[in-house]
Amino acid sequence: MDKERLKKLADNPNNIPGIYNYCDRWCERCTFTSRCLNYDISEEQHDSPESKDMSNKVFWDKLSEMFKITFEMLEEDMKERGIDINEFDLEEAGKEVEDRRKISRNHDCSKKSMEYADNVKEWFESSEDYLKQKEVDINKLGNLDLSDKNLEDSVIRLNDAIEVIHWYQYQIHVKIRRAVGGKIEELKEPEVYEEFPSDADGSAKVALIGMDRSIAAWGELYRQFPSKEDSILDMLVMLEKLRKRVEAELPDARAFIRPGFDEDI
Repeated sequence: MDKERLKKLADNPNNIPGIYNYCDRWCERCTFTSRCLNYDISEEQHDSPESKDMSNKVFWDKLSEMFKITFEMLEEDMKERGIDINEFDLEEAGKEVEDRRKISRNHDCSKKSMEYADNVKEWFESSEDYLKQKEVDINKLGNLDLSDKNLEDSVIRLNDAIEVIHWYQYQIHVKIRRAVGGKIEELKEPEVYEEFPSDADGSAKVALIGMDRSIAAWGELYRQFPSKEDSILDMLVMLEKLRKRVEAELPDARAFIRPGFDEDI
């Protein structure tokens, strides 16, 4: 991909501006991929198995190419706006970014979300034999050639629940840290950010949606695995406490309007 091709993709009037800023990156389940610039770019960049493999040189070559093109376009835009990058104290700016990262990393919500992610990993590792036995039992029933719609629906719900839990396992933490860092920045310079939608609220909303869906998924496991009820209940309680804490920290997050997703278009 070259710079002109990227500009052409960006100029597509069908795309929803900024829709990719507050999504959960689950393109396979998204109904807006045909209207997303990030999806278009990804499809062009990763147009072969090699380009999707992080261990392959092609992947890193394409990524490097995209960085180069993006930086060139950024330099052009800054020049048009009369902005001289040399005027900025990059060392001081880097220090501010690092300080903000430390604060967001050490925030209680960030710590609890990372603890949740670790607990998910531990739960699935400790339940590996149990889940394998569940799969064996289901296959046995399937081999009986019984037309059991309830069994089929149960399997679909179970697989979906596990996928959902894994998808949001770490993303909740990432979005919370971004929200906390964004809030720090917005409070520091309110006059700069007051005319724009709050990125902190937008990021927090994505995290809250991830928690909502994860709670529903753990609820499905709670129904299907009665012998695991206590450990699953611990996960549910942990998520509910985290959800309430995030809502308290960023009370306007639920009301944030995400481009495309929360609009009538």
